[in-house]
Amino acid sequence: MEQELFLKEIRQLIPTNTSLIDAVAGALDISYDAAHRRTNLKSKLSLQESIQLAKHFKLSLDKLFVSKQSNWVSVEKTAPIRNEKELTAYFENSYANLIPLLGKKGCKLIYSAKDIPIFYDLKSDTMMRFKLYVWLKLLDLDFHSVSYTDFTPSLDIQEIAKRLGALYEDLPITEIWDLTTINGTLKQIYFYFKAGHLTEKDALMVTASLKETITTISQRVIKDKTYMFYYNELLLMNNNIYAQVEDQQSLYIPFTLLSYYRTSDRITCDHAKTYLDKQLQHSKLLNTAGEKERNSFFNKIHKKIQALEHLINASETLDFE
Repeated sequence: MEQELFLKEIRQLIPTNTSLIDAVAGALDISYDAAHRRTNLKSKLSLQESIQLAKHFKLSLDKLFVSKQSNWVSVEKTAPIRNEKELTAYFENSYANLIPLLGKKGCKLIYSAKDIPIFYDLKSDTMMRFKLYVWLKLLDLDFHSVSYTDFTPSLDIQEIAKRLGALYEDLPITEIWDLTTINGTLKQIYFYFKAGHLTEKDALMVTASLKETITTISQRVIKDKTYMFYYNELLLMNNNIYAQVEDQQSLYIPFTLLSYYRTSDRITCDHAKTYLDKQLQHSKLLNTAGEKERNSFFNKIHKKIQALEHLINASETLDFE
């Protein structure tokens, strides 16, 4: 029974034009007949073979014994990020996971954007430098004494970050925003400015870059037909990402600043998809909304940035401390 369930999970992950027998034979490097006996349940999978299949198809071995009614879900987590080298590896791994989705038939990504998706932060030199600084400040214990003025990201991390940011533009994305999506970045700019890590000039440069990012997004809403932008007035987002390619699904759930859990559990992904679909039904698609409604949303976002600019200027002009 467990072997049958495990093989069903594998069947759901392979392309529809590939037979399960061929997939198992290739993964285990065994003959067609040997694979046929295993897929027909005439021969049992050994523990070593089960591990090999699980690694090859990126499945957890609990697929062998967890029932469909179970509340347990297996997840894969990203490696910890404790320094710039590990942050570079994180970007490289993210790029490697996304690049196979390019041009895939039926590819769909839904991003519930609690914060501005990091891919946008990586396209601008100024914003990328600021965000890298913030992330390393929060993740690298040896980074506490580094000032923003003295911080220069390595060429390696800049290169992969830009490639990752550019890749995101080529994927069919559906994003759900609310008016608080920008708040995290605004708070970071103001916090590090008040803490003395950002000069007034640097803080205003970052806010100017943020303005450009929002303008770029607003233009993409109009021009890019593969990009769907929804505005939800009721709910706050959570940075979950749902991905679907043909009949394969994955759900990415954040658990620290940048790290996330990934699961391909079908029931969990189906539940997440149902919830996201309800969010979309109660959201406004700004791509097809009137110009007035679309401009109203982005003007509110720009006013928040302008308010931060005024606050930065006022802090320098009226510093009573």
